[in-house]
Amino acid sequence: MAKKETASNEEQIGFHKGSLTTLAKEREEMLRILQIVEQLMQMHIKSLKGLGVDLEKAAKDMKGSAPAKKDTKKKPIEDILK
Repeated sequence: MAKKETASNEEQIGFHKGSLTTLAKEREEMLRILQIVEQLMQMHIKSLKGLGVDLEKAAKDMKGSAPAKKDTKKKPIEDILK
């Protein structure tokens, strides 16, 4: 019986290691995409500043006129996975 439990543990270890490898690659890809998005945003910001748009003033105006947000709590990942 101990042999069967060992195989099961080894299978679980392999599954979790494989999952971590996949998730690490997904994280790397997500960071790459985020960097591209950030570069594009910086290009648009530079262009708007060159056209005389005051982005800081626009952000303050939007923040001041926006209605107060409700305090929404996100569910923990453990609850989502159940």
